[in-house]
Amino acid sequence: MSENSAAPGTPHGTAPGPQPEPIRFFGTTWVDHDGGYGLRRAGVAVGSLAAAVTACFVLRFAYEGLEIAEVGGFVGVLVIAMFSICSAIAFRKTWEGFGARPKDPSREDALRGLKSIGFIGSLLAYFVRSLTEAPGEKLRRAEYEKARARFEKRRSTRTGNPAARKTSGRKRPKRG
Repeated sequence: MSENSAAPGTPHGTAPGPQPEPIRFFGTTWVDHDGGYGLRRAGVAVGSLAAAVTACFVLRFAYEGLEIAEVGGFVGVLVIAMFSICSAIAFRKTWEGFGARPKDPSREDALRGLKSIGFIGSLLAYFVRSLTEAPGEKLRRAEYEKARARFEKRRSTRTGNPAARKTSGRKRPKRG
């Protein structure tokens, strides 16, 4: 979200003050729940669930490939455990990301590989969250409303340009 004040040359239709941060697949329709917000939420829910199911089928085919290659039962168990644990961690981290900004971005970068392996967990978190709201909407709404309140408070306490004020009839003598 940006706290840009309307400046000369600002495009028409852009309100002064902070602008809402767009959410993937939703843009800024989450602010007023307009512009097909409900349809987008339904589409995101169906799409993320379909992607998760498709991913499960792909992993099943990969597991069958391991069975055909006869790599052994231990490797099969390791693969299942790895995807299960990574998916659980990815679900948790994705879910936490909808409610709060990460405190340590470098740690999130370090977990990127793990979240990529457990992508099914991330897809399921996206599905579950999109049943109630746009994923990340609650966090962005709180940030946006806080920024709007700060902007309105600053704007209402502003006294204007002191140089443009009219004098009270008494002129100051020029220094010379």
